[in-house]
Amino acid sequence: MSLKSFLHKLHYDPDHSRPPDFEPDWNNAPLGYKLYRGLPTFALSSEVPLTLEGRSVPDRADIRDIGHFLWYVYGLAQLCQSVFYMDYGGLEGGTSVVHSFRRFAPSGGSLYPSELYVYLKTDDLPVGIYHYDTAHHRLVLLRLGDFDAYLARGLGDRCDLSACFGAVFVSTVFWKNFFKYNNFSYRLQGLDAGALIGQLLETAKRFGYHTGVYFRFLDRAVNHLLGLTEEEESVYAIIPLSLQPASGWFSSNGTEAGVLTSRQLCAALPAVRHEHYVRSLQSIEFPMLLRMNEASLMETTQSFGPLDAANIGGTMIGGGETVALPRTQRLSFDLASVVRKRYSPHLDFVFSKVDAYQAAALLHEATASFPYTNDLDMAGHGPRKRVSIYGCLYGIEGIPAGAYRYDALAHELRLIRPGDHRMLLQQGIAIGNVNLFQTPLCLHVAADRNHYADALGFRGYRIQQMEAGMLVQRLLIAGVALGLNGHPLLSFNPADCDKIYKMEAEGVTSLIQVPLGACRPGSRLEGGLYS
Repeated sequence: MSLKSFLHKLHYDPDHSRPPDFEPDWNNAPLGYKLYRGLPTFALSSEVPLTLEGRSVPDRADIRDIGHFLWYVYGLAQLCQSVFYMDYGGLEGGTSVVHSFRRFAPSGGSLYPSELYVYLKTDDLPVGIYHYDTAHHRLVLLRLGDFDAYLARGLGDRCDLSACFGAVFVSTVFWKNFFKYNNFSYRLQGLDAGALIGQLLETAKRFGYHTGVYFRFLDRAVNHLLGLTEEEESVYAIIPLSLQPASGWFSSNGTEAGVLTSRQLCAALPAVRHEHYVRSLQSIEFPMLLRMNEASLMETTQSFGPLDAANIGGTMIGGGETVALPRTQRLSFDLASVVRKRYSPHLDFVFSKVDAYQAAALLHEATASFPYTNDLDMAGHGPRKRVSIYGCLYGIEGIPAGAYRYDALAHELRLIRPGDHRMLLQQGIAIGNVNLFQTPLCLHVAADRNHYADALGFRGYRIQQMEAGMLVQRLLIAGVALGLNGHPLLSFNPADCDKIYKMEAEGVTSLIQVPLGACRPGSRLEGGLYS
């Protein structure tokens, strides 16, 4: 199968992206976190603050704060036992009890295929590369030394690392959700990484850290720095951390220092390999994931040049009848409190009317919080809107039922199709685990149908999925702040959604579905893993 056909099936025909007889072997399931063995460890403070409001701007990077930051980004936050009842179309239903560790960013199946690594330069720890051991809330030293020059070269000399106290690496461990979702895991992995990055960027704001996201770098050289085996895991994004504004140290354009390849940079540093434990006794091969990863790698700094805006442009907002939304201010809320309340309802959504002000505040907050420093936007230009929000709205006071695009610049809804579309949307949910008739908002994050392939090749697909995940996390945070919960869904029919919104003419497609609404307490026991 060609890689282009593979991506098309992932999106429009996911049931045929995996073998028809495939069943996950839960007895062979990996852990939800990576455990290194036999390496120096540094415990982080477990006395995490229960509020992130009113924090003073730090004058130095303190390991206590860094530990709290990492916990709010990706720490184990909650132990949950949930009971699910499934109705099998008139046959006798059944219940299923599921135990899981939850974190503040959502993950498909609560499997968390991403891992966090950090490069730190603080007075409290030896300078070097660390893995964030989320199971024990500690740092594991992987490589000792100052790697400013190496990492800067791996980024194409587009970052002044001397102005940063560290950098975060977001990786994907392929097997961690392939064992359950087979090839469909490739789509989930980009979205999961994006939700994690969205949580990281929002958390960094509360700690006074300035950030920038690099999607383009010399992959093999960066994996070499971390000691990763590329047949198992690969870095998807690098986010430097600084106490200084990113405008002083972040650049999206490379220098004229000459072309550098991954092979050349890897030769400057000896290889390291560390033992780690995953629990699975064996793993099934995943050749399509490895082919996609191989095709997405960047081997030379020539790949970091300016992007053609025409080939990575924003989604279109065309004409049509408009519905003006109430003017709203940015929401004021304690992120720590909001992410602790975040929950993905299943059949426990309960219909409750939402007014136009709540809908407007949700859309405004999600899009206003989304802009971030990255290496895709053109230097000197404002960020391009590569991902957009569409939605099917019903029962919202002051807004007629219909399918809309949200125009963030004008802060208004553009009507595409009037009416109630919940039946078609409900029929498109493959596993029937959410009742859309109980949700007043069913939002869709949409983007370029071609996945930026003209400008970024196959790497464009995973970047697009990450940006979609980043926007979804902003929607979830804003929703909880307004008393609404959302459940990100990939088990929907994007072809039906594209027809509802007439997307084909605009060259965009629905990437992920997020119903939002009120919910009753679910059938679950839960406990917070914090003091």
